[in-house]
Amino acid sequence: MTEKQKRSAKNWLLFGITIIVVFLLGLLASSILERKSESQFAYTPKVEIPTNEPRNAIWGENFPREYQSYLQNSDTSFRSAYNGNAMIDMLEVDPRLVVLWAGYGFSKDYNQGRGHTYAVSDLNNSLRTGGPTGPDDGPMPSTCWTCKSPDVPRLMAEIGVDNFYKGKWASKGSEVVNAIGCADCHDEKTMNLRITRPALIEGFKAMGKDINQATHQEMRSLVCAQCHVEYYFNKNIPGKEGIPYLTFPWKNGFTAEDMEKYYDDIEFKDWTHALSKAPMLKAQHPGYEVYLTGVHAKRGVSCADCHMPYKTEGGQKFTDHHIQSPLNNVSNSCQVCHREETKNLIADVYDRQSKILENRDKLEEILVRAHVEAKKAWDLGANEEQMHDILMDIRHAQWRWDYAAASHGGSFHSPVEIGRVISKGIEVAQEGRIKLARLLIQLGFDGEVPYPDIETKSKAQAFIGLDMAKLNTEKQAFKENLLPQWLREAEEREAAMGNE
Repeated sequence: MTEKQKRSAKNWLLFGITIIVVFLLGLLASSILERKSESQFAYTPKVEIPTNEPRNAIWGENFPREYQSYLQNSDTSFRSAYNGNAMIDMLEVDPRLVVLWAGYGFSKDYNQGRGHTYAVSDLNNSLRTGGPTGPDDGPMPSTCWTCKSPDVPRLMAEIGVDNFYKGKWASKGSEVVNAIGCADCHDEKTMNLRITRPALIEGFKAMGKDINQATHQEMRSLVCAQCHVEYYFNKNIPGKEGIPYLTFPWKNGFTAEDMEKYYDDIEFKDWTHALSKAPMLKAQHPGYEVYLTGVHAKRGVSCADCHMPYKTEGGQKFTDHHIQSPLNNVSNSCQVCHREETKNLIADVYDRQSKILENRDKLEEILVRAHVEAKKAWDLGANEEQMHDILMDIRHAQWRWDYAAASHGGSFHSPVEIGRVISKGIEVAQEGRIKLARLLIQLGFDGEVPYPDIETKSKAQAFIGLDMAKLNTEKQAFKENLLPQWLREAEEREAAMGNE
């Protein structure tokens, strides 16, 4: 090939490459313009969302991407090494829980939560809510609905917060029907994150803080903290006496010891234990408090960053409203920050959880023994003065166990703090048992109190004296009678709302 031919071939090659580059740049520019166009028109409103609109499908008209991801919350197929979102009978998995909660509703029924979509139906089905035949029946107050539905802020706005808390659980059943969703966390006009439960605002106020000063990143955790926290029903608020008013025990701080002191100072108890007669505390789900003591909180990572990470479709970046364990979405949650293989990240989580659970299970066993030994002391004629310090040890030790167990993910959110709390619980429980051993000897008993046969849930429930046949019959009657009435009333109300 001559020099002239070589130059000609080279020029044609450069020309061809130029054409290809121009074509690719054109495709890139077209894609960019398309994505910008998608982004520009992504949130063009189709409907006007009414104030306190509880129906998620209405919000979904304007926010289809978020709504479609939200619908995935109905999937309950994910199981991790410890829980997930599948239905798990925790009393069957660990029958010791029945004894620890003897005399309290959780000894009847305690299932692993299936997620926000099922919050209302799971509460309706729970044996803890009993089998009411009318709005004034049942063991639980109306306050128990507070975290279950966007119908709650609607009702609070309509009848007032005090009136919402008044009455029995069944009195609001026909009104609380929509699954947890949009109106629980968002302002319908601006779509900004907002606090819809007054207890969180009041909890901050008790600490001298103004929640309105929270940043957007803080709000991405605070909307979760409306419900995923420790709380109690305060019936002694001046001017609200007798109303089971939802209250967060944060006046002294967020730690297990801070809240324990708060409860001790006001001499509060959730129930009296059926065996030991100890004045017990039931930790609810102090996920937010435990999260604050962990490394992620200290580095500014919010709950939503891991459980509702951002995702992209077309040119639109938005928050994934499929609220789930990060272990089921490692690439969008963990690996945004942690550049490690998925299997290594999951193994690290399980390792932390296993080490925490090893000691937590030991504390459970010690507490079962303490309750049974305390009952033996009462049976032998112990008096209140002799038992006082022992019962307080049981109360404080089980509070620490429950604080760790009920925090849902605490063994990963803050393993150092949870490990510390459980270790202290073991120490306190053993001190109580030493006092019990001395007292039993004084009462003329120098043997070993046998550990109960509680290998199964049914054996444990029989041991503490529960009539499960009666409870199940009552619940079945509720499902056949009152529940269908609630659903009919809810359908009629929503049909009327649709015609407004």
